[in-house]
Amino acid sequence: MTNKDILRIAMRQSAEDIGCKADDFLKTENITVPFRLGTNARKYYKEPITCNLVSYGNNIVAASSEEVAETVSEYIERYEFYHCFETPNMHWLNERLVQKGHKICFMAEYYLPDINRIPEIDPDYDLRVLGQNDFSELYLPEWSNALCADRKSLDVLGVGAYDGDKLIGLAGCSADCEDMWQIGVDVLPAYRRQGIASCLTSRLAKEILSRGKVPFYCSAWSNIRSVRNAIKSGFIPAWVEMSAKPEAVINEM
Repeated sequence: MTNKDILRIAMRQSAEDIGCKADDFLKTENITVPFRLGTNARKYYKEPITCNLVSYGNNIVAASSEEVAETVSEYIERYEFYHCFETPNMHWLNERLVQKGHKICFMAEYYLPDINRIPEIDPDYDLRVLGQNDFSELYLPEWSNALCADRKSLDVLGVGAYDGDKLIGLAGCSADCEDMWQIGVDVLPAYRRQGIASCLTSRLAKEILSRGKVPFYCSAWSNIRSVRNAIKSGFIPAWVEMSAKPEAVINEM
C-alpha cells in the first residue's frame, strides 16, 4: 500500500461519510452537496447532522441539510477555504445557524501515516500485540482513549506496553469503517514523557497496515501532546472537519 493508495481510500471514505464524490476533494473550487450519511459511513457518525465541512487542503466540500444549505454555501464563498475553520469567521456561520436552531458542534484534524516515515522505535518495555479477547478487563478510565466502552465490538486490535506484568501504556484501534481503523493511545501518568506513546502508536500503525487496513489518527488542533505524538509516530495532517448539529442535540451532550 502506497501513500497515494492511503489518501485515495481516505477520500473515498470521507465521500461515503457525507454524500459527495471522492474527486470533489481534489477540486480547487468549494462545493456544496446535500448531506447524506452513507451505508458504509464511519460508525461514530450519528444523525442528525446539520452540516459537515471537510477539507483535504484543496477546497471545502460542504455537505448540508436543505434548511441551512444557502447559509453554508454563502459562508464557504466568503473566505479563503482554510479560514472557514477559524475564528472570528466561524462566528458568522454560527450566528446564522443559531437563528435556525443549530450550532457548530465538532471540529477535528485527522492524520494519515506516511509509510516512509513510520519509525522503528526500540522500546524500553515489553510490547505485546493484543486482540479483542484481551480487552475485556481493560475498559477502565485510564484506557478510555485506546478503547471505547460504548463500541466494544469495534475494538479489534491493540499494542500494550508492560513493565513486568503491569500494563503501563495501550494503543488500540477501532474498526470505524471497512477499510480504515482509528488509533487511540493512553499512557499511565507516571510513565509519560518516555516515548511510550509514539512507540505504541507506530507499532500499531504497522500492525494495521499489515492487515491491509488504513490506520488513521484524530486530534483536536489544540491537543499539542496528541499532535506531537501523531507526528513522531509517522503521521501527517491529512484532512479537517467541522460539523454542526441541532442546538437541542448539543444541549443534551
